[in-house]
Amino acid sequence: MKKPDVTRKKPVVLIVDDDETLQLVMQSSLESEGLTVALAASGEEALQTFPAVCPDIVILDVMMPGMDGFATYAELQKLPEAKDTPMIMITGVDDLDCICRAYAVGACDFITKPMKLPIFTHRVKYILRATQTVKALAASEARLENAQRIARLGHWEWHIQENAFFCSDDISHIAGLTHPHTLPTYEAFVNVIHPDDKAHFLKAIKAAETRLEPFDLEHRILTAQGAIRSVHHQAEALRDTTGAVRVIGTLQDVTERKQAEERIRYLAYYDELTALPNRTCFKEHLEQTLKVARHHKRIAGVLILDLDDFKRINETFGHAAGDHLLKEVSERLSKFVRMDDVISRPGCEDSESSVSRFGGDEFTLLLTEIRREEDAGRVAERILQVLSEPFRLNGQDLVVTASAGIALFPHDGEDIDTLLKNADTAMYHAKRRGRNNCEFYTHSMNAASFERLSLENDLRKALEGEQFLVHYQPILDINTRKLTGMEALLRWNHPDRGMVSPGDFIPLAEETGMIVPIGEWVLRAACTQNRAWQEAGFEAVSVSVNLSHRQFEDPKLYEAIANGVNASGLAPHYLVLELTESTTMKNAETTIASLNKFKQMGIRLSVDDFGTGYSSLGCLRRFPLDVLKVDRSFVREITTNTDQTEITKAIIALARTLRLKVIAEGVETEEQLLFLRALGCDAVQGFLFSPPVAADAFARFLTPCAVPPQPEVGQVC
Repeated sequence: MKKPDVTRKKPVVLIVDDDETLQLVMQSSLESEGLTVALAASGEEALQTFPAVCPDIVILDVMMPGMDGFATYAELQKLPEAKDTPMIMITGVDDLDCICRAYAVGACDFITKPMKLPIFTHRVKYILRATQTVKALAASEARLENAQRIARLGHWEWHIQENAFFCSDDISHIAGLTHPHTLPTYEAFVNVIHPDDKAHFLKAIKAAETRLEPFDLEHRILTAQGAIRSVHHQAEALRDTTGAVRVIGTLQDVTERKQAEERIRYLAYYDELTALPNRTCFKEHLEQTLKVARHHKRIAGVLILDLDDFKRINETFGHAAGDHLLKEVSERLSKFVRMDDVISRPGCEDSESSVSRFGGDEFTLLLTEIRREEDAGRVAERILQVLSEPFRLNGQDLVVTASAGIALFPHDGEDIDTLLKNADTAMYHAKRRGRNNCEFYTHSMNAASFERLSLENDLRKALEGEQFLVHYQPILDINTRKLTGMEALLRWNHPDRGMVSPGDFIPLAEETGMIVPIGEWVLRAACTQNRAWQEAGFEAVSVSVNLSHRQFEDPKLYEAIANGVNASGLAPHYLVLELTESTTMKNAETTIASLNKFKQMGIRLSVDDFGTGYSSLGCLRRFPLDVLKVDRSFVREITTNTDQTEITKAIIALARTLRLKVIAEGVETEEQLLFLRALGCDAVQGFLFSPPVAADAFARFLTPCAVPPQPEVGQVC
């Protein structure tokens, strides 16, 4: 089937008439006006010609032999492409019956014989122009309908005095109605509006009816399927000359937009992992709480909670398990908040905003019904108790502790930032006190925090500024008091503070991670100094260097130690690495693998502070150790406390079983020395012999020898 040529500029007229003379006259007249003409001498020929030329108008003679004009018209109407094509019937001047039949079958006009050509031509052109206008309007309406359908936009009109209502099919679709015309009345239209929003809509309609006020509002509708959809509703009222009012409006489905807005708002105010309010939401809620507290002169509080060693949990079990734990913690906190009257106020539907996830493993709680400081302390105590119950993680029970800090309004701050900062300061003080506890903020904490920050800044400059020193404490044979080794100990000579206590800066170095580069420096310095003494002709002894747990967890530790030993030129068997008992026990399998690598280098290994941890004999047997060091806390009371005596005996007996050397630390009296000798201890160190001293002062403990000995790997001079 041939389609019409949409690119053609001249309209095409199909003339169907058995009178050849009349055909030629009409053809000449129409072509003179710029029209294209096609001819057919019968109805049968017209049916064949029509699909080929797709005319814009058909001129059809009523009286033709064979198939007359009416039959031809009926057959043409069956062609899909002829459905909207206008047709003009040619009739006799007095043939009223044919004229009536022509209009009845759908002809748009008629022309009588004999025809007046100028009028005939103008009538054809007029009908063509009118047809093009109708087609353009239909196309425009179709485009508008498609655009409204895509935009989910419907329109409606209500004539108030007549109560006549019309709405487009799109409104029926939005309302979830099966049939487009299910809303024939205004009342039916109003009934699809959500019951909670109906009064608002009716108020807007009333204002439009009485004061001709337009409205623009958003509300919900209840679909036939029971679903709730959001719509944007706009309307205006018009009054005609008779005073009658009609309201016309549009209704657009904006459900997806509203859902997207809600999602954006959720992400802006809530934590996606735990579904708790986030930092932004909590601060807004805190601001409102402080306004109420100021007005009523009440106390309010902020509690900041941080999980202890959460990083270790992530590293051990993986981040997925860490996320699961955070969700479990959130659920416990949320449940606690709903039950606690200091946090969850009676009748407050937004009680979940009293607890939030601030980020990472840090949570905040808002305390609203505080009458005295003890109330906040009671909340913190109960929270720590709630969290102390084991969590199930990867098929095993895990006990999690937390540290909390509390700041109260108005005593500890009158604005959001100050309260949060002070609660955070208190929380870090709780962590430094040993964790799993809570601290109230005090003004002295700021001074302590400033001092700590200042010390941290100075510590970062100390390594560059060559402010660190290594002091050495002798290790002596318990029977001969002959030097068998020495322990290298870090000291910090600050240009302004003087000698800073190791108890002040070493924990800070471990917490900040600076202990890793500092520890590397200590190892290089100790190995280099020991090698220098050997080259100077002193008898060779081993030097012990401590490794912190942060160093031991560093993946580059083996490389750093190997580089340090090689750079110094010291034979590896003159180096002893000291690890704390808790470090060796943290991850036994990984520890054993690391220690074996050091043993393969020829380095000797010692467990420091032994007896303060929880080593099992089975685990200890597998460690490639050389030395156990008895912690000074046992030595201090070894002659006066039976328990300490028995523990020391057990440690020495264990060392004998495992064929390890035993060194006792912190020996300060002859009585302690004699007691340890009687128990079978191998070596000692402590203030009885010497405190840690600088390298030049330590030389007095060294024994000159003509030829520096070269002992086998593992041998001790």
